[in-house]
Amino acid sequence: MAQLVQLLGLPFLACLLMNGILGYLGIHVLKREVIFIDIALAQVAAVGAIAAHVAFGAHGESAAANACAFGSVLLAAAFYSVVRKRVAVISLEAVIGVTYAIAAAGALFLVGVAPGGHVHVHQMLAGSILWATWRDILWCLIVFGAVAVALVLMRKPLRRASEGYGGGHGTEARTAWWDFLFYGLLGVVITLAVRMAGVVVVFAFLIIPATVSALFAASWPRRLIIAWATGVAGSTAGLLFARYLDFSVGPSIALFLGIALVLAALVRRLRPAPPTAAPAARGAPPPPEIPN
Repeated sequence: MAQLVQLLGLPFLACLLMNGILGYLGIHVLKREVIFIDIALAQVAAVGAIAAHVAFGAHGESAAANACAFGSVLLAAAFYSVVRKRVAVISLEAVIGVTYAIAAAGALFLVGVAPGGHVHVHQMLAGSILWATWRDILWCLIVFGAVAVALVLMRKPLRRASEGYGGGHGTEARTAWWDFLFYGLLGVVITLAVRMAGVVVVFAFLIIPATVSALFAASWPRRLIIAWATGVAGSTAGLLFARYLDFSVGPSIALFLGIALVLAALVRRLRPAPPTAAPAARGAPPPPEIPN
């Protein structure tokens, strides 16, 4: 047991931190119907980091690389917040897809130019969650904690913006501001999480627990509890599976989160529907009698 805790303790703490913040953000993402936003923002951040490596020789953990990555994400957040109001004939999801394609092409070009660029690609896809250190945990705790505090303080306007995302609640300038704030905070979280766990795991933590919660609950508190429970269960099963069967940690966690979604969908499908109320119980007049 001590050896298991020593090997998987820090990766499990990293999963808990990511699950805590991404589970909540994922509910917003589903409400807004921008499912692939995390992949696009992660790709944009990767372009910024690789560009810093090419231009300044900065490595992935340096201040210059982090500044370029975060700056690229904030520019993308500003773009998404404005384009939703200015381009009505194209859905934001389509714009996000185009952004991802352009950012991916730019990243591949920079990888070909940068020495050792393949390391950036592998890091972005697979991450290194098994080798998480206390320094990584501390950084996640600080950054995710600051984002969580901001989300709590601004939860009401952010919820209104997500709930009415297709209806354009509020003035155009105010809506664009809340959109920019949400995408900026999401981008900061994703940039740090992808560097540690990779795109696949981050996407699974962002979307799958929130989707499971949407199958069984409508209120935000209940959905959040279900999302967090799903993430903890998938993380635990994935880490143990990887440990005892010698599989990669990241794909194992994503696999078991996917299994949790399949099982939740089956349970929801087999769940009996609530009995239909009688017309009289609903206050409606009884059906007319058919004469003999």
